[in-house]
Amino acid sequence: MSYEAIRFKSADKIISTTTDYSALDTSETNGLSCVAKTKTTPQETFVCWTFDWNQLIADRVIGFTGEIIVKKPSEIVIPVNLFKNKKEIVHKFLEIPTPVNLQFEYSLLPILSTEIYDQMFLPSAKNDAILEVDGLKLSVNKAFLSYHSDFFCALFSSNFKEGNMNEIPIKDVSYDEIGLLLSTINPKPTFPNDKTVPKILELADRFLVPSAIYHVEYHLLNNTKIENEKLLWMADRYGMEELLEKMIKELDSIQKAKQLKASDGYEELSDKAKAKILDKIMTII
Repeated sequence: MSYEAIRFKSADKIISTTTDYSALDTSETNGLSCVAKTKTTPQETFVCWTFDWNQLIADRVIGFTGEIIVKKPSEIVIPVNLFKNKKEIVHKFLEIPTPVNLQFEYSLLPILSTEIYDQMFLPSAKNDAILEVDGLKLSVNKAFLSYHSDFFCALFSSNFKEGNMNEIPIKDVSYDEIGLLLSTINPKPTFPNDKTVPKILELADRFLVPSAIYHVEYHLLNNTKIENEKLLWMADRYGMEELLEKMIKELDSIQKAKQLKASDGYEELSDKAKAKILDKIMTII
């Protein structure tokens, strides 16, 4: 599973003469905050960028990699690698007279922790099968996966050649993705959030894991900020009946009905869902 790069572009800021670090720019973009500070000496100007991503820890973000592109006072590209114990980037400009303008932008890609998945896939007396994903070996329990997934139940059966293999390759899925899916049904589960919901649903549908869909449905019924039109589409697409009924029940005005009709996913709704929506509209006109 991947996250998009976080990008930010600053306005022009004036660096004044100061012997101690002074905050010049503060920003927050998609959960990543940055404070740009400057200090000067007669020969040098220091710029320090301090980053924080506490809001993203729950999403398993442990750092960022990318670059800061300084446009003013002189053009330069600064490589960035941020981790828990390294959250600052400092650059020194030589012989830059102050006051002078500072303008910069950055593009930073989140680094995700896989430790939570590594622990889950360690060899143990309870695990009796090995899946090969992305060239990595994942120790799993056949009975547990077969109980939760008809896909794995069939895969482990003697009717398939994979059932007799020591290591079973799982193609077209990444380690991070299979970890996300199986951690959702793990005895110590990683609970879905709005960012992981689409990928969990996609994987649960492919690998026939209804219990993962139930976990997602509970989240969407109680904790989501996803817009109703998208929720209705997901409920219909992945068979989340309770969520579907809730979304249709909340369709209580002509304005909401028009908004739904104009949404990207409306044409993809099943005939059954459209019939329910029509029945609901008939009660409010």
